[in-house]
Amino acid sequence: MSLSSEFKEFIARGNVVDLAVGVIIGGAFGKIVTSLVDQIVMPPIGWLIGGVDFAALKYTLPVNPTNPTGDPAVIEYGAFINTCIQFIIVAFVIFMMVKLVNKLRRTQEAAPAAPTPTEALLVEIRDELKKRP
Repeated sequence: MSLSSEFKEFIARGNVVDLAVGVIIGGAFGKIVTSLVDQIVMPPIGWLIGGVDFAALKYTLPVNPTNPTGDPAVIEYGAFINTCIQFIIVAFVIFMMVKLVNKLRRTQEAAPAAPTPTEALLVEIRDELKKRP
């Protein structure tokens, strides 16, 4: 089998296409969550704790004596806090989706299957036998 035909067979599988769609949707969802956290969730939290802009929270390390003219090193812990909140939101949404899918699966499994014609006939025979003295 040639490399190109093997690659075509690999791409043609449904799982690869489903995975690609999931990655694309996930990327778009990530942008939505970033916007939600940065522009809707964090401003009220910052306002509640005294007008703090989390995106601007940072710690600048002292100037390196061996390179006093270089750019200072900055630890942007506010951006890290935003990213942690984004992760929590995404994890919660995924948890809720998995919970919903599991609930739907349990509902489908719990629904009894309709009896086959043979089973229905056997039930009728059993009921008739119970009626006899």
